Amino acid sequence: MITTNNLCKNYGSLRAVDKVSLSIAPGELFGLLGPNGAGKSTLIGLLTGLLAADGGRVEFSGPTGSVSRAQAKRLIGIVPQELAFYPAFSAYENVSFFASLYGLRAKELKAASLRALEFVGLADVGKKAAKSFSGGMKRRLNIACGLAHDPSIIFLDEPTVGIDPQSRNHILRSVQELSRQGKTIVYTTHYMEEAEAICSRLAIMDKGKIIAEGSKDELKLLVKDASRVSFSLAKDQAVDLEGFKTIPGVMLADYQELSLSVTSQIGVANLNLLTAEINRQGLPLASMSCDNPSLETVFLSLTGRSLRD
Repeated sequence: MITTNNLCKNYGSLRAVDKVSLSIAPGELFGLLGPNGAGKSTLIGLLTGLLAADGGRVEFSGPTGSVSRAQAKRLIGIVPQELAFYPAFSAYENVSFFASLYGLRAKELKAASLRALEFVGLADVGKKAAKSFSGGMKRRLNIACGLAHDPSIIFLDEPTVGIDPQSRNHILRSVQELSRQGKTIVYTTHYMEEAEAICSRLAIMDKGKIIAEGSKDELKLLVKDASRVSFSLAKDQAVDLEGFKTIPGVMLADYQELSLSVTSQIGVANLNLLTAEINRQGLPLASMSCDNPSLETVFLSLTGRSLRD
């Protein structure tokens, strides 16, 4: 188990992590959500020992009791947000180097390196230089470097940022496979749809604080009066989103590819005002649907802004 108590980190006058207390159970796929600048990466740095805390504490425990920081470091695998490998080295050389830092040698090192490359789908390009890889392949190599020593606790800090959908799907499937193997995973992201798809429990972080924590269903109960109404348009035309945002209760309005989505904190109680605005703008309405609260709705209700703002 990973436990934090009133964990703090300051950068001058900025408190990047503000009295964070969490408990992450063994084998849990724990999602840490928040926009850029929320403090997620700083919190990961504190949990992994890469950063020193200015207050509070982090504790690791196993079946036989507490685990020392030195022991915990050998159990941890870190996949940082920034790419952390040597571009001129081959994929195999990179993975082998990082695995060797944990004491793997000879046949054991070779087998572990090949297994990690196979796991992320790069076995067939193991001899190629990392600098020749696409963005998605580099992200997968980043993961392989953090997993080759077979850690039981894995920290993945926004591993799908800026990559193509195919690579993102591959990474998400890989993370789910690690969870099925019993690994404890802390997964940070600012993509709500990823968290909803793979995480068993989540915490929402904003401005250095944990503002909500629980299972997906528990978090959605926080905003049971909120919902998202989706309007499909018969043809593409300009939409004045500001017109919808001025309607009482509306938190977010978005328009993409004939789909107008309006998130409201008062459910569909303002539906008549929404349809009146559609008529005012002369939008060719084809269909309408109302969704149950999502994690995005939770975040909007708690912070008053979109996750990616």
